[in-house]
Amino acid sequence: MNILFVGDIFGSAGRRIVREHIGHVREAHKVDLVVINAENAAGGFGITPSLAEELFDLGADVLTTGNHVWDKRELIDYMRSAAADGAERPRRVLRPVNMLRGTPGYGVYEGITQSGVDYAVVDLMGRVYMTGTNDPFEAIDVLLAGIKAKVIVVDFHAEVTSEKVAMGWYLDGRVTAVLGTHTHIPTADERVLPGGTAYQTDVGMSGPYDSVIGVERDLVLHKFLTGMPGKFEAAKGNPKMCATLVNCDAATGRATGIQRMALAD
Repeated sequence: MNILFVGDIFGSAGRRIVREHIGHVREAHKVDLVVINAENAAGGFGITPSLAEELFDLGADVLTTGNHVWDKRELIDYMRSAAADGAERPRRVLRPVNMLRGTPGYGVYEGITQSGVDYAVVDLMGRVYMTGTNDPFEAIDVLLAGIKAKVIVVDFHAEVTSEKVAMGWYLDGRVTAVLGTHTHIPTADERVLPGGTAYQTDVGMSGPYDSVIGVERDLVLHKFLTGMPGKFEAAKGNPKMCATLVNCDAATGRATGIQRMALAD
């Protein structure tokens, strides 16, 4: 079984480069499951229902998010329109499972691929330098106790590498993949851990790399040089689709390979 995870889509440049490449990547690698982190798809801050629909049209099975999930308030009603046991598109847009109690939406989706394989996608957020989250280690323990699928993909949306690496080891042998998002910089540490879990600290950003993690360079430099606030805008130069391909045994959920990719114009 082949799983494609597309890193944080950032703004219109990110959407364009994903639209350009995702079809041929899915075909070339015979992808069975597509997961996209889409929390920055709308101008770099949040995602709208219409953009979610656009990404589903491109072949996404599940969309994950992170700390910017509520930046576009219209997403709340979109997510609330789905039943807990449904499979419609709004149900397949996730927010971090360990957000505080009472948060709209869901943090896990359990589905079946077209070839009949049960899978689960979990959206989990770190706690170091992040706000509004409960303990991710405790949250994932509780969640995994109720998941029956063997193929389990975890998007760990976190700031610091130590927390991400720790989560990878903590879940080794218990999930198919732990793939980091949020920092927008692809890391070269992809590997299959001894217990059969594919791991990468950060998949990277699908967006403009002639930028400061997606934002126009001059705007960020102004803030660093003067200390004064300013409005950030999404950059557009040198877009790349950063993604990770995970191969696994569908019967056991154990990963057998992992490959990172960065595709440009």
